Amino acid sequence: MALSKIDVANMLTGATPVANGGTAATTLAAAGLGKRPNAKPIFYNGNMAISQRATSATGKTGDGYHAVDRMNMLVTNCGTYTVAQEALTSGNAFANGFANAFRIDTTTADASPASGDILAVQQIFEGQNVQMFKKGTANAEKFTLAFWVKSNKTGNGQVNLFDNDTSGNRIVGATYSISSADTWEHKVVNFPADTTGPLDDDNAKSFIVEWWLDSGTDYSSGAVPSAWEAKSNTDRNAGGALQIARNTDNDWAITGVQLEVGEYSSTTLPPFQHESYGDNLRRCMRYFYKLGGTTDTYKRLSVNFCNPSNRNQTLGLHHLPVPMRTAQTVTIPSASDFAVGHLGGSNACSSVTINNDGALPNNALLSCLAITGSNASTDCVMLEMTYASTNTMEVSAEL
Repeated sequence: MALSKIDVANMLTGATPVANGGTAATTLAAAGLGKRPNAKPIFYNGNMAISQRATSATGKTGDGYHAVDRMNMLVTNCGTYTVAQEALTSGNAFANGFANAFRIDTTTADASPASGDILAVQQIFEGQNVQMFKKGTANAEKFTLAFWVKSNKTGNGQVNLFDNDTSGNRIVGATYSISSADTWEHKVVNFPADTTGPLDDDNAKSFIVEWWLDSGTDYSSGAVPSAWEAKSNTDRNAGGALQIARNTDNDWAITGVQLEVGEYSSTTLPPFQHESYGDNLRRCMRYFYKLGGTTDTYKRLSVNFCNPSNRNQTLGLHHLPVPMRTAQTVTIPSASDFAVGHLGGSNACSSVTINNDGALPNNALLSCLAITGSNASTDCVMLEMTYASTNTMEVSAEL
C-alpha cells in the first residue's frame, strides 16, 4: 500500500494529523519543535542530570552554583541549606522520564526574615541565546515556562522572568500552586510578550528565570507583576510565597524545566526535549568545567616541555572540552598536589600556575606553567594532578 503525505507526517511527528482527526495543536505538540525547529532546549540542564561540582553540598549560606549545573542559588542572611542533585526512583516526575532533581533542604531556619533577606533560585541566560523571543520588538513572542515541583509546603509560589539589560531592566511574574505536600506536580506558567526593551545580542547576563522561596519585606511587600514593568524588588516575591526558610522541616525540589516560545497549556505544551547526557554536559561546560576528584591515580593536565635555559621550568597547554563563554577563572589545589611525570620517574612541583591565554581563539586553551626539581635528563614531561577526592581544577565562566 502506498504511503500518503499524511501517513509520512504521522511517522515524523508521532501526532495524529489534522486530516486524520487530530488538531494543529496536537501535531505541533507531538513534534516537540514549536517555533524552534532543530534547536536545542532554551533552558539548560532542565532534567538536572549534570552536577559537576558535587551531588550534595551542605552548610550553604550564600549565593552560588553549589550543586546542579546552571542552577544558581540566591541566599542573603536567610538560613542555611543543603543543596543536592536528588536521585529519583519513584513519583510522577520519575514516571515522566526524570531521574534527577535539584533539591534544597533547610538545615538552619530563618524563622522571621529581616527586610532584606533573600532565598531564591535562578537560571541566567546570555542575551544571544534568547533572541527567539523577539523581546522589545513589534513581533515579540509570549513565554511559557513548565516544570515539575515538589515541596513539603503547599500554597502559591512566585516565578519571574527578569530582563537584566540596561535598556530594559524589566520584570514580569506569575504564581503557581503546590496542591499536595511531598508530591511531584507539573506546572505550566504563561507570561505575556514584551514589546519594550530588546535583549542585548551578546554573551553577558541578559535574561533570568527566578523562583522565589522566601524573603523579607523588601521583596514581598508589592504585588505580582502580571504585566511587564520596570523592575521593582518589592514585586519579586509578593506576599512572601512558600516561606521555605522558616523551618528546618522545609524543602523544595524541581526538575523537567522547559522554556518555550509562545503560549501553551498543559495539553498543547511541546514534549520536553531530552538531550543525550554528553550533549547536556557539553552545553554546561560552556560555563563550568571540573577536572579531577575521581578515583584515578593521576589526572593528567597537559604535555609540558622544559625551558632550555631553565630545565626546572616547564610549560604546556591544557585543551578545554569546549570554548567557554568568556575568559575563565581557574582554581587549582596547592603545588604539592602536582608532579611532572617522565620516563625516569616524576618530580614534585614547587609551584604551578594555570592561566588563560587571551591570544588564543575562543579561550579554548589554558597555559600550564610548572616549576619542579631537576628535570635535566628530560625534555618532555606530563603535568599531573595527584589523586585525592578534593584535588580538582575548576574553570568557571559563569554568568
